[in-house]
Amino acid sequence: MDNESSNVSQAEEIKVQANEAFKAHKYGQAIDLYTQAIELNSQNAVYWANRAFAHTKLEEYGSAIQDATKAIEVDPKYSKGYYRRGAAYLAMGKFKEALKDFQQVKKICPNDPDATKKLKECEKAVMKLKFEEAISVPESERRFVADSIDYHSIEVEPQYSGAKIEGDVVTLDFVKKMMDDFKNQKCMHKRYAFQIVLQMREMLRSQPSLVDINVPDGSHFTVCGDVHGQFYDLINIFELNGLPSEENPYLFNGDFVDRGSFSVEVILTLFALKCMCPSAIYLARGNHESRSMNKIYGFEGEVRSKLSEKFVELFAEVFCCLPLAHVINQKVFVVHGGLFSVDGVKLSDIKAVDRFCEPPEEGLMCELLWSDPQPFPGRGPSKRGVGLSFGADVTRKFLQDNNLDLIVRSHEVKDEGYEIEHDGKLITIFSAPNYCDQMGNKGAYIRFEAPDLKPNIVTFSAVPHPDVKPMAYANNFLRMFQ
Repeated sequence: MDNESSNVSQAEEIKVQANEAFKAHKYGQAIDLYTQAIELNSQNAVYWANRAFAHTKLEEYGSAIQDATKAIEVDPKYSKGYYRRGAAYLAMGKFKEALKDFQQVKKICPNDPDATKKLKECEKAVMKLKFEEAISVPESERRFVADSIDYHSIEVEPQYSGAKIEGDVVTLDFVKKMMDDFKNQKCMHKRYAFQIVLQMREMLRSQPSLVDINVPDGSHFTVCGDVHGQFYDLINIFELNGLPSEENPYLFNGDFVDRGSFSVEVILTLFALKCMCPSAIYLARGNHESRSMNKIYGFEGEVRSKLSEKFVELFAEVFCCLPLAHVINQKVFVVHGGLFSVDGVKLSDIKAVDRFCEPPEEGLMCELLWSDPQPFPGRGPSKRGVGLSFGADVTRKFLQDNNLDLIVRSHEVKDEGYEIEHDGKLITIFSAPNYCDQMGNKGAYIRFEAPDLKPNIVTFSAVPHPDVKPMAYANNFLRMFQ
């Protein structure tokens, strides 16, 4: 057997192993194996398309688009290449680009009912988008829905037996009753939901884009990562580490909602705790606290189902008020995503960011919410297709420039719930165990003790939840690709 044939057959064997890893939800391992197969035989479009699918599962949509494009270059008649690229564009909310790819799938497979169905759904989504664009009001003329709501005038029916706020003050008793109701899948009355969200908006609007947190000597402080609508796992964190209070403060580092189907319960719980005691809990914006993500990944549909259309607008307004980063005792920088495409960014630059908007596609705010660390020095393109990847040298310089010791960020699922990188100077923390009910990862949180602020990482496993699947309220169209 000549060398080329040997490579081709070896590549096929590795592809079979990669497919097995994929089926076992070991997507990182599957990517490594597909890469080996590609190195042996780069002219097989299937390997590129399969690797694209694995990247999609890890939310690395930029890499998925690159791989699917390569599959198309290798074999322009291979429908899966267009299909995978269309699905990745879709996941990024790029419906028009997705539509072109699904039209191509239909052209190649005119009699495939699945391709026809997906094309129809995509056309519907693009039409809806065009309609929304047509009726949207310019930013300068937009009126806040928050200003039109008077929750005092909303009547609470006598038969309502759920948690009630007496007067204007959210108490610990209310919060506990509310969490119990949520555990039993009971809804909160809209009057109280409005009250909590509106009080939250007032509180957040007065905060700077970068919030300084002071932890006195002898006290501790807990940082949690993404929760993604996993309410029962959030409750478990409080059972393991205590409810937030002045003596037991927390920071939740963005991505409270989407994907998990108990996002309304998560966000109302976090907001109610902040209303109860502002210094007990700090909340940072993640890339999923945005209209475009909420439209695709379930929160918008869930809010419509459990509350109302008006709440969709209200949450979008409040998410624009969330701070972008926090600094603990002038030493630990906490942000959802990561660092920047340029050197020399100072904390004062972050404080000066006008955050009261939907996240832009570039610039400091975008990078704070979207960027990821990389194992090699310098900067590179983001696997996600938004933001960038940054190396240990970038981390080191940012810390030196700002007289900081450590970066804590979230944004990426990790097998153990956390990962320490960049010579110990950067920690990723992710608090949604068994993410999307299929990743099999642990969750984690960090407890810092002042004054030395040594990070103590605690990991935990997923707990059972009622049988409502992740993405249950998501855009129909996207659910087809999960």
